Formats: sequence, C-alpha cells, structure tokens
Amino acid sequence: MSVVGVVMNGVTGRMGYRQHLLRSVLAINGDGGVRLSGGRRVMLRPVLVGRDAGKVGELAGRHGIEEHTTDLGAALEDERNLVYFDAQVTSARAAAVHQAIAAGKHVYVEKPVAGTLDDALALARAATTAGVRNGVVQDKLFLPGVLKLRRLADAGFFGRVLSVRGEFGYWVFEGDWQSAQRPSWNYRAADGGGIVLDMFPHWHYVLENLFGRVEAVTARAVTHVGERVDERGEPYKADADDAAYGIFELAGGVVAQINSSWAVRVHRDELVEFQVDGTHGSAVAGLHTCRFQHRAATPRPVWDPEEPTRVRFRDQWQEVPDNTVFPNGFRAQWELFLRHVLEDAPFPHDFAAGARGVQLAELGLLSSAEGRRVPVPRLDLPAPDGEG
Repeated sequence: MSVVGVVMNGVTGRMGYRQHLLRSVLAINGDGGVRLSGGRRVMLRPVLVGRDAGKVGELAGRHGIEEHTTDLGAALEDERNLVYFDAQVTSARAAAVHQAIAAGKHVYVEKPVAGTLDDALALARAATTAGVRNGVVQDKLFLPGVLKLRRLADAGFFGRVLSVRGEFGYWVFEGDWQSAQRPSWNYRAADGGGIVLDMFPHWHYVLENLFGRVEAVTARAVTHVGERVDERGEPYKADADDAAYGIFELAGGVVAQINSSWAVRVHRDELVEFQVDGTHGSAVAGLHTCRFQHRAATPRPVWDPEEPTRVRFRDQWQEVPDNTVFPNGFRAQWELFLRHVLEDAPFPHDFAAGARGVQLAELGLLSSAEGRRVPVPRLDLPAPDGEG
C-alpha cells in the first residue's frame, strides 16, 4: 500500500483540527486509506506545521503523529510530501500557499483562498503556471440538507426557480461574562476578520452550484457589537463587520437574499437555512434536513388580522428522506481532492472558484461602502465547464 505525505498547516485551530485532521485525514486512514478507482488504497502521512512548537507537538503526540515542525520550508522540501493543506488565519494564507506552489506541491486550502481578490487571482495563476492541482474547501455543498436540496433541483421539482432566501448566524458572546465561541481575530479588520469575507464565499459557491452565476450584489455590512474581550481577557475594539445583509441577482432572473450575523439569536430549526421558491414547489433546507411543499399541496392562506391564525403552516410540509448515508462533508471533499491529485478525477472546486468567492466578498463590501448595487464581472481565469 502506498503512502502520501500531506503537510497540514494551521491544524491547531478548531476547524483545522476537528474537521480536517481528526474527521478527515485521520478518519480516512482509520478506514484503510483513500480508495482509488481500481480498488487500490492510499494511506496519508500527516506532517503537522504550526507556529507554536508546544501546541503542534502536543497535538501530534495526542494522535501518534510522528512528524511535526515549525519550519514550513523544511516540510515542503521533503519529496515524500505531495500535498500542502492550509487552514491558517486568512491573512497568513497567501504567502504560505505561494511557497508550497513554488515547491511543486498540490495545494488544498480553507476558504477564503486569500484575503483579497488580487491575492486570490495571483494564487490561481501561480498554481496554473506551475501545473499543480489546487482546491478550496466548499464544505456547505456537502451538507445533507443542501444535498437533499440539490436532489430536488436536479429532479426538476421547483419548476422555474424564483427566489432563494437564506438565514445564517447565532449570537457570539462578547467574551466578558461568557467566553466567545470564535477567535478574536474574526472581529478585527487588520487581522482579516469580518463576516463578509468569511461567509460571502460560502454563499457564492452555494448559489453558483445550485442556482446560477451571481451577476450583481447589493449589500449592507455592519458592526453591531463594537467592543469585545479577547482570549487573554483584554477588551479590544471590534471594527470588523459582524453582520451582513445581502441581495444577490443570479443568471436567469433568480433573486437571492441572505442574512449573515454573529449578533443574532436563533429562532429557526438550524443555524443556517435556505428557502427556495419556484413555480412548482418550495423547499427549506438546513444543515441536515430539507422540507418541501409541492404546488398541488400548497394551502390557500387568507389574510385576516382580526382572527388568530389557527393553521400550523410547518405541519403542511413533507421531509425529504435520507435515502443514503451522508458522510462528513469535509472528509468527502478531501477524498475528492486526493483522487483528483492521484488519478486525475474531476474536481471543480479549484482556486478559480475560490477567487470568484473572494470577488463577491470584495464587491459586497464595496456595495455597502458606497450604498449601491454592484455588478459582478466575469473573471479571466480557467474554471469548470468553461465559465470565467
């Protein structure tokens, strides 16, 4: 059985550790490695890289990982290491990925692929010039609820799609009387924080893959909570946007409205929900579930403010059955990328796709700053299915 070295930078963070190291790379090895098309399996040899030798060493020891270092260059020089993965803070990503590309490694990164569109385009062009395989995490496409939503769309259930409405968010504690659930850098603009850069790339690939190309954006980004307390208990000014309210115009006339907030209390079934309305039916998808209502089963509500509503509208929707076992979405995409590297299997979630997500974030911030609708031009980069 062959073994492939995977340099993993930034896995001491929550997402890098739980989803990418523990539930993806180590889980793949626990099941006997990546299965290729001919039945052959390939094991992964993680090489952990981090800035703090103590943290990365403790993490490696906890899981019996032999190789760990604070020297990224040394890890990249090792010819046994075929893939570089980056889950660092956004502001540190571009420089490290350029270093990996220069070393001839195939590169797979968390989103956003970079902190600015210029940096994202430079990475996409560098990877293409170097001839290395490249990919960006687009995990929400692999959520069970979104996969069920895609099932409905592929079956023609909606007829002509009219609109998409999304709600995402939860209350992130300020850090004083309860500790925050997210690192403090998320709320500092100088460190690459902000919900627009964090979430608009997600909304871009969900909309693009399920409903059509984003052609224009109108957004309002705000900072609702202006002071927070960091991990050391020190107050700091939170000057990055913690909420964004966006309207996205899609090809074919579909209009999407998505609210994103770290300053909202949850009154919905899941932390993210998308409602899709079409001429023939509607559906509401979350992380795990998806409910639908066909036009033949649509009730006929009548507005009457004088009488209390006695109809339980949610009871009138059906649930899309599982019909399959849904794997961890991060792991599923890891396996797709590794097959892309090892046997040229298709992988549409490349740096060009990642750059389009960063572009939408930048244009959303521009729309907010200037108070206007902003068209989204096509990027001059190779992309799946010939899109730019």
